Amino acid sequence: MHPLQCVLRTQRWGPWASVSWVLLGTCRVHSSVHGTSCPSPERQQEDGVRKDFSSRLATGPTFQHFLRSGLAPQEKPDVEDPPPYLTVDELSGRQRKVYLETYGCQMNVNDTEIAWSVLQKSGYLRTRNLQEADVILLVTCSIREKAEQTIWNRLHQLKALKTKRLRSRVPLRIGILGCMAERLKEEILNREKMVDILAGPDAYRDLPRLLAVAESGQQAANVLLSLDETYADVMPVHTGPSATSAFVSIMRGCDNMCSYCIVPFTRGRERSRPVASILEEVRKLSEQVLQLIHERDNICKQIHLPAQSGSSRVLEAMRRGYSREAYVELIHHIRESIPGVSLSSDFIAGFCGETEEDHLQTVSLLREVQYNTGFLFAYSMRQKTRAYHRLKDDVPEEVKLRRLEELITVFREEATKANMTSVGCTQLVLVEGHSKRSATDLCGRNDGNLKVIFPDVEMEDVHNSEVRVRAQPGDYVLVKITSASSQTLKGHVLCRTTLKDSAACCCP
Repeated sequence: MHPLQCVLRTQRWGPWASVSWVLLGTCRVHSSVHGTSCPSPERQQEDGVRKDFSSRLATGPTFQHFLRSGLAPQEKPDVEDPPPYLTVDELSGRQRKVYLETYGCQMNVNDTEIAWSVLQKSGYLRTRNLQEADVILLVTCSIREKAEQTIWNRLHQLKALKTKRLRSRVPLRIGILGCMAERLKEEILNREKMVDILAGPDAYRDLPRLLAVAESGQQAANVLLSLDETYADVMPVHTGPSATSAFVSIMRGCDNMCSYCIVPFTRGRERSRPVASILEEVRKLSEQVLQLIHERDNICKQIHLPAQSGSSRVLEAMRRGYSREAYVELIHHIRESIPGVSLSSDFIAGFCGETEEDHLQTVSLLREVQYNTGFLFAYSMRQKTRAYHRLKDDVPEEVKLRRLEELITVFREEATKANMTSVGCTQLVLVEGHSKRSATDLCGRNDGNLKVIFPDVEMEDVHNSEVRVRAQPGDYVLVKITSASSQTLKGHVLCRTTLKDSAACCCP
């Protein structure tokens, strides 16, 4: 028997079976050139194995199946069976309050959001008051010795807090999460007996179980690294009190093995999140932004959404990454989410290869969307861009200017129609200062970020009707709109007010 044929016999049917079969098939073709002979009993047995395997292969998953599996999030059941030594009630947080501290890089910020998402689903509450916490979790960093020393110092501070804990309250549990838990597991448990749980970067799903075990007075740890954990099905809970941004993790771990770096040893092998789960998280973040704009009076109801062209063909040449249809669908979604939202956009006239039909599609988009504000320009080729190297600036200058004028005319017509809907309404205006065109007028912005012009006169103050005041930059005033153009609203001022007091007075 050829040595490679042994692979098939000794290997159980599994991931390597197909590889083994290819090797076997190659060897048999190679051996056939030496002559033919009657099949031996051993050969007949191999033929039977081959037929059996071929039938399994025909009904098994295809290569496309594995590609599809890689694109979709690997969902895990929302409710898993508890381990045999714990009840569902013991795994529950029972409204205990968790205090989270984050140290280190952006990945740790994301890890904190994942850990909190897991605990929140298990019935824990979040607190930002260290004194009222029942569980304190430190999300740690090991990139440098100083980072670890910071945690050791923090543990000494928390030791006093744990010692002074009143017996009438539930015992305080302290946990170390992340890279330091992974790197110094035994040392932390042996050196700091007050640490109750350890959870490595790939063990955040196990936090409810670890905390449940700790309730019995035992130390609990899970620092196993995973080859496939990406938390693809765990939606991070973004809880920064004054956050203006959010981190979206697209991969975990690292395979680079730089000679100075500990990361591959604390975060494990590199693995990417499924694309679908990344897009879903970004979509939900976008939905949260739209919801906040709708709910908060101190956020302008205005969104800038550059279109550049109304032609899908031109958008593809521009490499914008969306079609006209997708753009219009997004516009409808935004208007449904934020009634009365003000929209602005950018447009380019005469991009490379733009036809008259492409131009007319841009004109129709301006009429369909009816923007409140627009920024429109004729295309100007710039060196070093992809268009400069790959495309031809083939629209004559006079055609570009003619198309630009047509776009501007249509924009102004539609913007005037949109802005005229405000006439007769009372709007809250944030005063910016005097109008550039008139020293007797003031200028400000309404909730849609549109410019509002009104006379600089004395007015009533909503909190003291006996006092007459003049509006200053930074003040809020109520203005009744009397006229509108494509760029500005005009009206007469009613009174000085506040953001809080104005809600009931303004038009929706």
